[in-house]
Amino acid sequence: MKLARAIHFDDSDSRVFHSPARTGEWCISGGFEFSNWTEDDLVGKARQAFANGWFGLETAGRTTFVAVTALEPDEADRLADLLAAHFVTFYGAPSPEAARPVAAEEIAQMAELCEDHAPNTLLTVSRELTRAGVREAYRVIEAKEAEITQFAIHATPDS
Repeated sequence: MKLARAIHFDDSDSRVFHSPARTGEWCISGGFEFSNWTEDDLVGKARQAFANGWFGLETAGRTTFVAVTALEPDEADRLADLLAAHFVTFYGAPSPEAARPVAAEEIAQMAELCEDHAPNTLLTVSRELTRAGVREAYRVIEAKEAEITQFAIHATPDS
């Protein structure tokens, strides 16, 4: 099974999101946060989170890039429990038990998105509001294989 972790190439997420996800944190799309949003909600950092932020499962922060990586099944269960608790705390779900199937489905959808990609493949998300609701699109940035000559220092006997 595969899922994605937050990855940062610089500190821009700390400037563009109210709460940035932690590097290495497991992430899902998190589009559920925007299900009742209107154009009036799309201002400032909230707009940035809506436009291209992945949802960090531990901090509920956002990140611009995620990297596909392996996930153990028992870890998926732990993440579903964590998300179910988030649904209770922030969205009024009646109990973790009632929220767990929805949380598990969110994890499964992200795992399905990641499944056909090699480890270290980068993903981005973009969202737009439509009359039918929130539409998400994903961009895949394949990991390029580096050759040893890009990193090795070659010495000769006289150097």
